[in-house]
Amino acid sequence: MIFNPRLSLFLSATAIAVAGTGMSAQAGTIPAPTPGTAATSAAALTQAEALTPQLAEPASETGAPIAQVPGDLDPGQATRGGSSYIGVAGNIGIGGNTALGDGNFMVISKIGFTNVLSLRPSVIIADDPMILVPITYDFNIQQAEPFQEVLSVAPYAGAGVAISTGDDSTAGVLLTGGVDVPLNPQFTATAALNLSFVDDTDVGILVGIGYNFAGF
Repeated sequence: MIFNPRLSLFLSATAIAVAGTGMSAQAGTIPAPTPGTAATSAAALTQAEALTPQLAEPASETGAPIAQVPGDLDPGQATRGGSSYIGVAGNIGIGGNTALGDGNFMVISKIGFTNVLSLRPSVIIADDPMILVPITYDFNIQQAEPFQEVLSVAPYAGAGVAISTGDDSTAGVLLTGGVDVPLNPQFTATAALNLSFVDDTDVGILVGIGYNFAGF
């Protein structure tokens, strides 16, 4: 067979063309990414959000009631020393120039404002009545021991103003300290030592009983 240069060149060009066609076909068969299989797909993002811990909403936004802050003013509430009350008492005068220093009848009360603070206005009934308005701090109530006949005792102490009425009304500082003794859900016994500094130093001992109430 006689070698023809032109035929050889033609065969070489044909082989190169066939090889290029095969490579193009192979490149065309590379599969395209399937939608939804990538990590950034919408389904994957939704699942990631579902797995992410959600912060709890504040109680005020969910509609749940917000607990009352201890110490809020609530006139007439019970304190840690017991219930609020209104009652009567006797005043034993020890000395002085006002009604507090004499033996007299009294109207007493306790009005709780917070868990520890109370207003205890009282009036001494006499020819020249005397008004006592102390603010007191109620200490922790002492509970009775189980199986023992011991009453619970709630001590308190405070200060305020004493007003002596009459022809020449005067006012002065009042110091007080005493105990409340809860007898039952309806009644509270009480005793206190009162000192007023109006004209001179007047001293009286209060002993009485109050009827418990809850709020206004």
